[in-house]
Amino acid sequence: MNKLWIRLTLAFLTILAAVLLSIGFFVADLIKNTYMDMTRTQLSQDAGLLMKTLRPQTLKDKTDVLQKKVRHYYSNHDPRITIIDTNGKVLADSDDDPAKMENHASRPEFKQVVYQHKSSGEAIRFSHTLGYNMMYVAKPLKENGKTTAVVRISIALDRIDTVLERLWFSLAVAMVLAFLISGWISYIMARKFTRPIEASIEVSNRLIEKDYDSRVHVKTSGELLQLTKAINNLAHNLKQQMDEIKENQQRLTAVLENMDSGVMLIQTSGRIMLVNRAMEEMTGISSGQLIGKRHIEAGKSFGLSQLIDRSLKTGERFHDEVHLYFPKERILDAHIAPYVGENGELRGVVAVLHDVTETRRLEQIRSEFVANVSHELKTPITSVKGFAETLLDGAMYDEKTCREFLQIIYEESDRLHRLISDILDLSKIEQHRIPLKTEKLNVVDVVMETVNTTRKRIEKKQLELILPEQKAVMMEADKDRLQQIILNLVTNAIAYTPEKGRIEIRLEERESELDLIVSDTGIGISKKDLPRIFERFYRVDKARSRQSGGTGLGLAIVKHLVESYHGKIHVESEEGKGSTFTVTLPRTQEGPDAA
Repeated sequence: MNKLWIRLTLAFLTILAAVLLSIGFFVADLIKNTYMDMTRTQLSQDAGLLMKTLRPQTLKDKTDVLQKKVRHYYSNHDPRITIIDTNGKVLADSDDDPAKMENHASRPEFKQVVYQHKSSGEAIRFSHTLGYNMMYVAKPLKENGKTTAVVRISIALDRIDTVLERLWFSLAVAMVLAFLISGWISYIMARKFTRPIEASIEVSNRLIEKDYDSRVHVKTSGELLQLTKAINNLAHNLKQQMDEIKENQQRLTAVLENMDSGVMLIQTSGRIMLVNRAMEEMTGISSGQLIGKRHIEAGKSFGLSQLIDRSLKTGERFHDEVHLYFPKERILDAHIAPYVGENGELRGVVAVLHDVTETRRLEQIRSEFVANVSHELKTPITSVKGFAETLLDGAMYDEKTCREFLQIIYEESDRLHRLISDILDLSKIEQHRIPLKTEKLNVVDVVMETVNTTRKRIEKKQLELILPEQKAVMMEADKDRLQQIILNLVTNAIAYTPEKGRIEIRLEERESELDLIVSDTGIGISKKDLPRIFERFYRVDKARSRQSGGTGLGLAIVKHLVESYHGKIHVESEEGKGSTFTVTLPRTQEGPDAA
């Protein structure tokens, strides 16, 4: 019953039924009244004609003649004729014996004529004898202006009842047919009228459910056509707007998810609305766990939470560095800014966090590098300057002293030259300014050739040297770079291995890689120093390193050379037991650096 077309159809049919019934009752009553009027008029005319044929003398003395005459002309014919005197006695009757008939003084039509002195009397009543209604019309028969008798004419109304029954049957059939035809027409019209409305409602509901491709396809005209066009235009525009919003949202999501900076959106209540992937990585907590929580739970950083609260309270922008200690310590460059609605009301704040931990670490390394370079350069320069001044002050005239000082100046100058050369080499390697000229090499031969340059130092410290087995171990490599790697590792091992210690060089082959392993029984490296040994000028034992003539750049050069080979370097060490450096290199070189 909720369907609009059903309600319209029922309403139309109800109105139609009321109209048809009203018309039926009106028509039936009109026909009945018309028929009754015609019958009444006919009876009055018949009574008038009869009265003209009756004589007063006959009514008084010759009632038997009157009875015969009435029965002769009107017996067994409609209408029924009854002549009554003024006392109500029946003088003659066309259908019955007057002597047996009761007095008619109480009849309504008789009273109207005799007692009420009307020109005619009329009555309709049910005849128990005949079993149907009768119409009676009475007219006074006058002599000298005085009523001497009453002529009553009556007719059975069973014909009228039969006609009315037929009329009602015909009207009922006609009304039922009209009702059915009109009902079918009203159904078609209601469906035609409501189908576009129902389709529009269905499309509207689908639009609510985000089905923006749905359209109204029902054919119609007039205002309903305008309605369907308006709904379709609305759906089309809404789809375009949603596509634009979706595209903008995808762009925003792509930007946020691919940002290296952490982004966090906080409501005025202090609860997190949005975080990106970088923020998840910074906090070590997934977005599902962060959204809806208070901002203090994001990084557990008092400094960050204080900036956010200040921005929420004042609506101002803030920029500061904060420290994050969970899941690991980080230094963050925090930009906190409010975001407002269309009416200028504060809706929350946006926190953009840049991880500057590595930048600060590099700045510290650079600062330490400058300090180390200055320190390393200052020592030989000071020595050269000091001994030169001493020579100029007169020591040059003492041949022995002069030779000693000049020797020291030469050694310090040589050390200064090695230091500058290593710095330049390291800079060239980092900037890829030294081309990689690869060739087929037997790594065992390269190891032997390189180690021979350090024989004197090894023998001087009485070190045991274990070399790889003499066999062909082939790989593609730049011979100079490979020699520099081996030389720096072996020199480092000689410098930090006590006298009569052991240095071992091994080669381990795999299908696509080669491991160059240099191990020693030297002083070893502590766990806290291991992460920093490849930094420039970093020394585990500064005094011993300087005594050995090292520059502090050897391992840094090794690391960058290995990376230029697309290789890896790994260190295992224990204090007092020695160190093992493992260099893993690909056996073939591919890429822009390979020649």
